[in-house]
Amino acid sequence: MVGDARTAEELGRAFPGVRVRSSSGDRILDAVRDEPSIVVATPGAEPVAERGYAAVLLLDTWLAIGRPDLRAPEEALRRFLNAAGLVGAGGRVLAMGDAAEPVLQALVRWDPAGFAARELAERQSAHLTPASRMATLTGSVGALSDAMVLLDLPEHADVLGPVPVPGSEDERVVLRVPRSDGGSLSRALGEMQRLRSARKLDPVRVQVDPVQL
Repeated sequence: MVGDARTAEELGRAFPGVRVRSSSGDRILDAVRDEPSIVVATPGAEPVAERGYAAVLLLDTWLAIGRPDLRAPEEALRRFLNAAGLVGAGGRVLAMGDAAEPVLQALVRWDPAGFAARELAERQSAHLTPASRMATLTGSVGALSDAMVLLDLPEHADVLGPVPVPGSEDERVVLRVPRSDGGSLSRALGEMQRLRSARKLDPVRVQVDPVQL
């Protein structure tokens, strides 16, 4: 994998005489004119071409798909579809990655609805959001212990952890309840934080339905 600047540089050497433009970071292009050129853009920074692109090449697709959060595959597909939608009539889309990857299969078939249905079924089998309501509590060992003592969880709640947070001295607890108990979990977390604030206890970070566990 190389950065977008390096990619633009290499393409410039490979196609001498062809203008190479970059769109990323704080230098995002909104649109490009209808002229022979190569545009190198980071995800979400793709400019619109006046008559659409002749071709779109999706590089390093595994990086977007493999990010460590629950919504990485669906977010990757959304970005891929958006980029592919910039192709003009008769244009081509080439995605670099494993052809068996479900995200790329959905892209090839242009089937986001089918992908969403399969993703939901997998999350239901694993009891993950949105099939279940989940929350994480992150803090020091002592703060988490105090928080769990004060937390009045719904009857069918699962408590997973605590586990160490990578790169930190903190730990994390994952809470999971059936979707129908989501409101009860939110109220319990709010009351727990109210009590902790009143007693000036060490802080605990609470996230409901986080994308990373």
